[in-house]
Amino acid sequence: MNHLSSARIVASGVNVTPNSTAIPGLNTLSTLVGSLMAFGLVLSLAGFVGCAVVMAIGHHSANPQWSSRGKMGLLVCLVAAMLIGGSDLLINTFYNLGSGLS
Repeated sequence: MNHLSSARIVASGVNVTPNSTAIPGLNTLSTLVGSLMAFGLVLSLAGFVGCAVVMAIGHHSANPQWSSRGKMGLLVCLVAAMLIGGSDLLINTFYNLGSGLS
């Protein structure tokens, strides 16, 4: 029992917070991630346009499989763009939720 209580005291004394100045090159990494986000958004837009074309061809050629795959692709591209755009908010929200645990 005594060993468990000392482990609890040690575990409760740990307090680590993010430090954005300790690692050199963190600004470069942040810029790189922003560039990846822009690249992902451009790919989402290209996929959206491509899926719209597939959906239109499927509709006008009476091919329901192409039409439905085009519609599914449109939804996937929209969800991808939403996740890319909201990634900062999502990550910060879950970080704040996790740091509030005790």
